[in-house]
Amino acid sequence: MKKIIALVLALVLVAGLAACGAKPEVAPESTAPASSTSSTAPEAPAPENPVIRLSTTTSVNDSGLLPYLLPTFEAETGYKVEVQSAGTGAAIQKAIDGNADVILVHAKASEEEFIDGGYGVERLPFMYNYFVIVGPKNDPAGVKGSPDAAEAFDRIDDTESKFVSRGDESGTHKAELKIWGDDAPDAAEDSWYISAGQGMGACLTMASEQQAYCLTDKATFLSMQDELNLEIVLAEGEDMKNTYSLIAVNPEKIDGLNTEGAQAFIDWMLGDEASALIAKYGEEEYGSALFTLLK
Repeated sequence: MKKIIALVLALVLVAGLAACGAKPEVAPESTAPASSTSSTAPEAPAPENPVIRLSTTTSVNDSGLLPYLLPTFEAETGYKVEVQSAGTGAAIQKAIDGNADVILVHAKASEEEFIDGGYGVERLPFMYNYFVIVGPKNDPAGVKGSPDAAEAFDRIDDTESKFVSRGDESGTHKAELKIWGDDAPDAAEDSWYISAGQGMGACLTMASEQQAYCLTDKATFLSMQDELNLEIVLAEGEDMKNTYSLIAVNPEKIDGLNTEGAQAFIDWMLGDEASALIAKYGEEEYGSALFTLLK
């Protein structure tokens, strides 16, 4: 009996010692946030009228500039920009018809007429590039070495070399007609002069296919040059400067405008961030910026 009691006491003693040496169980760390108030900053509220209707020339769209800029503007402001791209004449007419809140175009005389008619608030020139003359690599009219675009056009006329014109009342077309002056060719009479009635990209494709000359903004040509069998034969003459302006449509003349959105877009485009983006657009791919900011 004494042996049994001694054995039981020994077992109790061993169990007690084991319990004393055991480490307490530690609860696993929680993966939940330390505080329910810890969160990312709330997004800025969307504007009351979030859609901005932008009517613009084809060159800022075809060159890739707007697709490059707009995602940043939209992400920062909550606005959504609906881009309508056409020649400057058609772009301005959309605003006159009440189908745009703001325009981005490049034909000074037409812009001033728009303002004088009461349709625009203020003309704000902000950047420029140059028109260039592109043509076949063998340069049949001998345009290379011309002192200016007017002389180049005279050589094309004298040799009756094929020339593709926008023919669409765009800013580029108006610039072309200004260079021709009073001696502008007539597509109905001059078979070598082709009036396309198309945007810049389509005209460049046509000129490449027909091995013709064409006046184009430099940015659009550079963005397409790998697809074209053309080269720049005259660049950056003083008579080929191409200035772009922003104009808000006048709410006193046209009803139903998103005036607040138009102003937000203009302010952003003229601000430091957009200026920095524009200043470097094209540098990596083409070795130089496609647009230059006005001082």
